[in-house]
Amino acid sequence: MYKSVTDFIRKQFNTADFIPLHAPLFTGNERKYVIEAIDSSYVSSVGKFVNHFEEMIKDYTGSTYAVATVNGTAALHMALIICGVEKEDIVITQPLTFIATCNAINYTGATPLFTDIDPDTLSLSYTKLRAYLNDNAFIKDKQCFHKITGQRIKACIPMHTFGQAASIEQLSELCNEFYITLIEDAAESLGTTVRGKQTGTFGKCGVYSFNGNKTITCGGGGMIVTNDAQLGKLAKHLTTQAKVPHEWDFVHDHIGYNYRLPNINAALACAQMEQLEKFVYSKRELAAEYREFFSHTGISFVTEGNNIRSNYWLNAILLKDKNERDEFLRYTNDNGVMTRPCWRLMNKLDMFKNCPAGDLSNAEWVEDRLVNIPSSVILKD
Repeated sequence: MYKSVTDFIRKQFNTADFIPLHAPLFTGNERKYVIEAIDSSYVSSVGKFVNHFEEMIKDYTGSTYAVATVNGTAALHMALIICGVEKEDIVITQPLTFIATCNAINYTGATPLFTDIDPDTLSLSYTKLRAYLNDNAFIKDKQCFHKITGQRIKACIPMHTFGQAASIEQLSELCNEFYITLIEDAAESLGTTVRGKQTGTFGKCGVYSFNGNKTITCGGGGMIVTNDAQLGKLAKHLTTQAKVPHEWDFVHDHIGYNYRLPNINAALACAQMEQLEKFVYSKRELAAEYREFFSHTGISFVTEGNNIRSNYWLNAILLKDKNERDEFLRYTNDNGVMTRPCWRLMNKLDMFKNCPAGDLSNAEWVEDRLVNIPSSVILKD
């Protein structure tokens, strides 16, 4: 059966060569805009492409403010800071996520609290989170606290895993009910919508990544989006070293961060943004081919839910158990088709193993079975 899978993947990508998991594609104005940035001499954090990229993201997401950063991790860190997360606070997130989510929480001095995922969305479970909060949280003066530790539960970061949307509408309502600030880790889900609304725009802030393996890329890059004027302006200020505007003087009024996206990267990003919808269309076509193929194999293909348009950043399948998963990984990689398991659960890493957690049985089940398969954009003539 594994051979039939690799043969099918090779047919989609029409090659006998090595097939990566997700390769960048530069077929638009990338070279033109990068050369323009170089010729302008503005290659660092000041230049027209940075501003233009932010405007493109605002237009695409419908957000009032967009602030470009050097990478998605910096965007997450800044989102936590501007939303008031402080040392000793608790920030709820999911155990199945890329480590950047938890690293950013740790940078603030806060503690991650892990609650379970839903197997269908692969993202934070509304049902499990509500049960955890009902049993372990209390409200005082419009703030949420942990019953056992007394720590403030300040924020919640669901991650839209592999581009599949979390149950974000229900999570937003739940966070409002418990006075918890919702920050969306939409690093992987630009182009994914829920009832036509872009993921990353349901919370107080949303964060995107433009790392080399994302749907669109500028080598690195991140973005914070928000509709809150105070937060948007503060994010812009703090990410540019908190420098007070002046014709020549250097005055800084906060602890600032060198998190601004360089213009040369933004030039690449602008060219990629021009092609985003074309890329998402291609990825959705590939996902449809996969879905049809795997429906006849006994292997489950992870697909979008009702009222959701997924960008299918990384296509995912679920094998029978861990042994079958490992056999599949070994066969495909030995035969030149790159596949990968999901990340090791965050609560199993030494840095986070003592963090508070609820029942994580769904995440553990998925961890043993999930494999990502090649998901690059395929442009057809």
